[in-house]
Amino acid sequence: MTRARELGIPFSGTPGKWNAITDVAGVLVGHTTLNYGKGQLVRGVGPVRTGVTVVMPRSKTLEPVFAGWYTLNGNGEMTGTTWVEESGFLRGPIGITNTHSVGVVRDSIVEWILTACMDDPSLKQFFFHLPVVAETFDGMLNDVNGFHVEKEHVFEALENADDGRVEEGNVGGGTGMVCHRFKGGIGTSSRKLDESQGGYTVGVLVQANYGGREELTIAGVPVGLEISDLLPEVHAIDLRYTGTSIIVIVATDAPLLPHQLKRIARRVPLGIAHVGGNGHNSSGDIFIAFSTANEGAYNSNGASNIRMIANEQIDPLFDATVQATEEAILNALVSAKTMKGINDNQVYALPHDRVRNVLKKYNRLAE
Repeated sequence: MTRARELGIPFSGTPGKWNAITDVAGVLVGHTTLNYGKGQLVRGVGPVRTGVTVVMPRSKTLEPVFAGWYTLNGNGEMTGTTWVEESGFLRGPIGITNTHSVGVVRDSIVEWILTACMDDPSLKQFFFHLPVVAETFDGMLNDVNGFHVEKEHVFEALENADDGRVEEGNVGGGTGMVCHRFKGGIGTSSRKLDESQGGYTVGVLVQANYGGREELTIAGVPVGLEISDLLPEVHAIDLRYTGTSIIVIVATDAPLLPHQLKRIARRVPLGIAHVGGNGHNSSGDIFIAFSTANEGAYNSNGASNIRMIANEQIDPLFDATVQATEEAILNALVSAKTMKGINDNQVYALPHDRVRNVLKKYNRLAE
């Protein structure tokens, strides 16, 4: 799997060990990828180019984390966010899938919790759960109306969730996604702050499915204008409804409270803008940020002692969020491979050699 830095794309900031959201201790990522069938679309049969991705904030436990969310443009879905807004807490896994599979992923997460987490003390009494599940539309390549994501696929992603290196590109919920009219999908990145700034880590995971070709910008270079060919080959779909959305999950170990995490989520669009995303009318640009600090803050029986960073010290975390968001999107683009889907519609991968040539032309190729 090739990543953006390997092409010589220059980035600001220092990544963590894996340059992934899993650099935040305790965060796990799991994918289930559904990629089979070819030829003409037969609803309910295929071709199938979809899946599910899960992010688990505190490993495979249900202990809540402080969280905040934000939407730049709301033509999309992220369930459970009204309770995140109201309570300030996120509990359990976050799911990402295609537009028409949000319901099954949501319900499956609830069932998985009830079957796999029965030893969790919070399940000893009355239990309810409002999972956070988000989507982008993969109907250019996938039989999106065939409802191919099922409970066992969600369970598989949850059971296989792990730390360390994260698979990117045509995987999980990102399997059938398109970004800047190249093949898109899942991408991730991280930033490690200097000890003088607290030594905190910020990790980002994106499901990138947005943007026009002419807007694509890499390291300040108008790559989309320079590489204007290799456009999707679409034989039987209305391009007005191909989906232009991005879901972003931000994790950090910095001790931030919910209102500060909303501020973090509001910085995500700046990273998207660096790559050329403008939040178009048809776009679902929805973001959630959580902190793994303040373990034990959720306490239904009394007051909790919590820590928070002063607002005057939060700017490095804003910068890290913008930087990691930009790189995560480019990792999704660089890692993704050319894909043919329904009706032989084809979306091309970002051509690595040509990107390097363009960056060299503009004197932006990293040494």
